[in-house]
Amino acid sequence: MLGVIVCGAAGRMGSTLVRLVHESGAMKVVGAIEFAGNPQLKKDAGEIAGVGSIGVPITAQLSPLLKGQVIIIEFSTPEATLEHVKLAAEKKIPIVIGTTGSDQNQLGEIKKLSRRTPILLSANMSLGVNLLVSLLGKVAKTLGDAYDVEIIEAHHRFKKDAPSGTALALGRSVAQGLNRDLEKVGVSGRKGIVGERTKQEIALLSVRAGDIVGDHTVIFGGIGERLEFIHRAHSRETFAHGALRAAQWLAKQKPGLYGMQDVLEF
Repeated sequence: MLGVIVCGAAGRMGSTLVRLVHESGAMKVVGAIEFAGNPQLKKDAGEIAGVGSIGVPITAQLSPLLKGQVIIIEFSTPEATLEHVKLAAEKKIPIVIGTTGSDQNQLGEIKKLSRRTPILLSANMSLGVNLLVSLLGKVAKTLGDAYDVEIIEAHHRFKKDAPSGTALALGRSVAQGLNRDLEKVGVSGRKGIVGERTKQEIALLSVRAGDIVGDHTVIFGGIGERLEFIHRAHSRETFAHGALRAAQWLAKQKPGLYGMQDVLEF
């Protein structure tokens, strides 16, 4: 049975993962990690997840758990994620990364470390979002420069990074279809007299309110018509189920950097 180590185990996603792994019957929670100083340290991960005691205390030490047939699922912070990837690469343990907000240097390090162990990196684990990512490049290429592209994402008030990793993935798909560089044409906000919208820009606009799990809208606006693609996540279980599917798939792979597109064979 595949052992799962959940990093960020006391958080919203982490506790959902602990619960679903425990209920799966196909995998087992063998480790639960949180940052040093977290008030949930030493508590039972199952109790935090609402499934009762499972005999797995939350700890700040990952290294002692990296033995046997195990896989790491990472939903924490960019800094902690990179440190955990380094440990995973050293022990050749597969790791699924759902953490968002990593900068280009951190992503570059993760790519290098994937030469030593299987790593799956995805800003969003849901089937629907990844299907949308795969479609948008084709839609953008077909519609071309005559349509303006605006991406609006909404999340709960506690989310720390913006735009969301999913919005960036959607934006990159669109930009690729239009032969543009999102880093150069992306617009993350507008204020004041900004002038007429340029033909090249792709907007990524963020909303933070209440307990919104995750909404993404991609607008292709032409003269005389508008085409919209909308994805709404109603529960974090959507992402957690995807992460577990990714973990089972990644456990059988060779070292390399993978994404949900590989898991779902899009």
